[in-house]
Amino acid sequence: MGIILDIKNSFVNGFLGKISTLQDYTLLLVDIFKGFPTIKKYRTDTLKEMYVIGTKALPLVTLGGLFVGIILAIEAGHNLEMFGATTLIGHTVSLGMIRELGPVITGLLLASRTGAKNTSEIGAMQLSEQIDALRAFGLSPVDKLVIPRLVAAMIMFLPLTLIADIAGIIGGMYATNSTFHVDYAFFWDSALKVLKMKDIFIGCIKPIFFAFFISSISCYYGLSTKSSTTDLGKKSINAVVVSAIVVLALDFIFTKVVWEIM
Repeated sequence: MGIILDIKNSFVNGFLGKISTLQDYTLLLVDIFKGFPTIKKYRTDTLKEMYVIGTKALPLVTLGGLFVGIILAIEAGHNLEMFGATTLIGHTVSLGMIRELGPVITGLLLASRTGAKNTSEIGAMQLSEQIDALRAFGLSPVDKLVIPRLVAAMIMFLPLTLIADIAGIIGGMYATNSTFHVDYAFFWDSALKVLKMKDIFIGCIKPIFFAFFISSISCYYGLSTKSSTTDLGKKSINAVVVSAIVVLALDFIFTKVVWEIM
């Protein structure tokens, strides 16, 4: 009976802890929406974050998209080759990259990079009492630290995703030509004909939502860091894991719900 009670208490405490975390995160979102008008005041911070979050992530995103496109082309090509339909590889690569794999791979890569960065930076400031110093000077940590990072991510994630899409399609084109000897013209004809406006719209709207939640979640974990550097490590891991799960959940919502509505 004692073991059962311990398990029960552990489950109840864990559940209540998750509810408390969700409540605190919701309150942070309220502060973010209230503080959006202050973005002009911190535009220099936003530009710096755009460089770090966006420009410095360019090689990672480009390589990620490139290799995903190559793998997608090879895997799809081997299956289509059995039916003599290798000219449709471009169809699969462009649709897969634009609508699904491009945004998701970019989101997961940036969830790791941006999420860990935001949590570690803000968490270190929390431990060194710099956050308290900001409050003492009458500055809001949300306005000064969170909103510039969030806005920078929302601006930069879309072009990074488009670059990953293009890199993936180009990589798939070369893989298709070298492996299955499909002419570039046939590849591009198949790749462009299959795309519709709603494919491009969904592929472009996903990164904006990914950016919002990745940034807000990672900043929340940074602000909630307490006591020690060990806790900072745990918060960084939690930020990356939760952000990745949210990216996959949002992708499911867009794929299932939004696609059927449109």
